[in-house]
Amino acid sequence: MSEVKEDLYPKKILEYMEGYLVSKTLFTACELGVFDLLQDSERPLSAAEVSKCLDTSEDGMDRLLSACAGLELLNTQPNTHGQKTVVYSNTQMSSVFLTKSSPRSLFHSIDYNSNTMYLCWHYLTHAVREGRNQYEKAFGVSSKDLFEAMYRSEEEMLKFMQLMNSIWNICGKDVVTTFDLSSFKSVYDLGGCSGALARQCVQHYPDCTVTIFDLPRVVQMCQEQFISSGDEQIRFHEGDFFKDTLPEADLYILARILHDWTNERSLELLTKIHKSCRAGGGVLLVEALLSEDNRGPLTAQLYSLNMLVQTEGRERKGSEYAALLTTAGFTSVNIHRTGKIYDSILALK
Repeated sequence: MSEVKEDLYPKKILEYMEGYLVSKTLFTACELGVFDLLQDSERPLSAAEVSKCLDTSEDGMDRLLSACAGLELLNTQPNTHGQKTVVYSNTQMSSVFLTKSSPRSLFHSIDYNSNTMYLCWHYLTHAVREGRNQYEKAFGVSSKDLFEAMYRSEEEMLKFMQLMNSIWNICGKDVVTTFDLSSFKSVYDLGGCSGALARQCVQHYPDCTVTIFDLPRVVQMCQEQFISSGDEQIRFHEGDFFKDTLPEADLYILARILHDWTNERSLELLTKIHKSCRAGGGVLLVEALLSEDNRGPLTAQLYSLNMLVQTEGRERKGSEYAALLTTAGFTSVNIHRTGKIYDSILALK
């Protein structure tokens, strides 16, 4: 071992060790409604005013707002009323992504991270040792059926659908426009959830029809909460894509689906899609791709750990998805990295 410098300072280790402090500060400010209150206010507010409106302790809110300002989530300025305090307002980033009313809000993603994923991650050590998800320890429910565990209540199912809705409202355009999909007129979005990605598809490809294929209770919730009657190009099909027959289509979309499952189950689904796919049609995979040299991206590596604590699957390299697709019978596998969280793979029959 090389000699250790006396002035070596573990900056990154300290940042990583205390990373959860940042997450929980963000989570708490969102859950208490800090950003929504400041957005609706006609002027910046002091900690005392925010605490009174949100029914919290003044001292606790003062510390929370100060930390949010340090995280560059809030702007500060001197109190114009002459008091030795500051007043707070939202940054542009917070207004766009942290308020419930914004069409690009990540509020529901933050809620799911805080109240579901964070609790599963408490048992990451157990997940690594056991090689399986941690719903039983975190929530006391069996994970024998993955989606029975994930959708263990109507409230939890709605939370997950809101999570997916907010993600695709932000990332959907990138993944559906990576390739020109205009030649595919009949599209099935398997596990289409809230329909946010389907809406992105019909917005950019107005000649196509997208059918959301999902579990009956998910489809019903989607129709009640997310898709309006005016979305004429979006249709619905209730079913289980592992158990039920897949209708014939030009294109099948699997967005953040295969990462939930083992290689065996993924191959089973892709083979089934290949049999139903029209000649000249294909499948579009949307996933967070790991690099081929195992050196990143960090987000995908962390997501793979999340798949361990929450699902049966994992994040994969582009070459691993290509191998699954070619084994299932697809050809002309095209992989495109968007430079953002999610990447696209288009394979043709």
